[in-house]
Amino acid sequence: MFRWPLVLLVVATVTACSDRGGGSNGFDSKTADRLACQFKSGALPGETIGAEVPHGSQIPIDHVVVLMQENRSFDHYFGQLHTFGQEGAEAEPADVSNPDPLGGPPITPFHQERYCEVADLDHSWTGTHWSWDGGKMDGFTTANVDPGDPSGSRALGYYNQEDLPFYYDLYNTFAIGDRYFASVMGPTYPNRFYLIAGTSFGHITNDLPNGPAEFSQTTIFNLLDQAGVSWRVYQVQFAWVLLFEYVRDHDRANVVPIDQYFSDAQAGTLPQVSIIDLEFDDVPDRELDEHPPSNPQIGEAYVARAIGALTASPLWDSSVLFLTYDEHGGYYDHVPPPPACAPDAIPPLLEAGDVPASFDRYGIRVPLAVVSPFARRHFVSHTAYDHTSILRFIENRFDLPALTGRDANADPMLELFDFASPPFRVPPALAEASVDAAHFEQCAQ
Repeated sequence: MFRWPLVLLVVATVTACSDRGGGSNGFDSKTADRLACQFKSGALPGETIGAEVPHGSQIPIDHVVVLMQENRSFDHYFGQLHTFGQEGAEAEPADVSNPDPLGGPPITPFHQERYCEVADLDHSWTGTHWSWDGGKMDGFTTANVDPGDPSGSRALGYYNQEDLPFYYDLYNTFAIGDRYFASVMGPTYPNRFYLIAGTSFGHITNDLPNGPAEFSQTTIFNLLDQAGVSWRVYQVQFAWVLLFEYVRDHDRANVVPIDQYFSDAQAGTLPQVSIIDLEFDDVPDRELDEHPPSNPQIGEAYVARAIGALTASPLWDSSVLFLTYDEHGGYYDHVPPPPACAPDAIPPLLEAGDVPASFDRYGIRVPLAVVSPFARRHFVSHTAYDHTSILRFIENRFDLPALTGRDANADPMLELFDFASPPFRVPPALAEASVDAAHFEQCAQ
């Protein structure tokens, strides 16, 4: 992710879903239309999901919380989940590898013993396309050659339950997706733009506004205000949503310090839509957002605290928290991203040397967990989702129109819920998110 100073297509008609199937709502005409990218911006949920599927007040969730962390792929964090209790999650295959740029034997996935990497990894537009390599998924090592890691092998390192005990318990308990992809093969800001705007409006880098009227695109916040739906963004430092002119100039009061999230949760005063923004210092031993080379256990502990505040809240019985990551951060994943619906007709803002491509394919796969009393127990969805699926869930719950073609055709992830018989009316006890002292010291050096 770009570190801001503290002052601050041809539309694919093939299926974007995994060939493993999954979709408890069945394959109907509306699903077929979504897969063929038939729906356009402005489409209402009732038009895209079918009258028999719940939307609006038919969904018993009144408080939606989104917690988007940084730069970890599914295989990097949860490629081992299959062997640690969740057999429904696809395992990272034992026979995958990437070439050694130094000419040695192929590099295979390995248990990473370092919690703070020797260097960040390449997750740029071009670096990600190189890593993807037309679906071969064999360019991660070459894209991540660094003086501290000449073979780029850190891209294939993974963690497991020993390293991330809270996350493994969380992902073993609640509903998750093992086909949830970043929205674009690129870095942080373009992917986060899809979460709130359904598009990156051509941006493929972590661009900043060039003037006061820049980034004036309509976002979910415009729609929420128009519909009288309350929202807040809880920030640690500088909330990235302030890039957008509407938030900067009209709703800056809705961006509040992170401490208010905990007090709002405790008091039962959370708004209907919340975004938790945990960006923090570029210091590996205290950064909260899990962005490499930071210690992932620091971020895990803070996420555990945020989730604990919600499960202890008087609002728990009407809430959901979506936990995901903006993009893969350069780490390996073995699942080739499928085609996706182009959000609009805006082409990528390519510069010299950039890989020519379009916004008609998802980015690299990232983790997703759905934490709610209504989340299906120990469940894995194999349906293809991206960040606009969270956006579409919000639109679906509050009967809001789609912002772009991407969210209009996004699956709103309803198969991860059981609204008739909530499995977690009583929140489950989860493993402690401990911070290992030895690794903490290694990161502090």
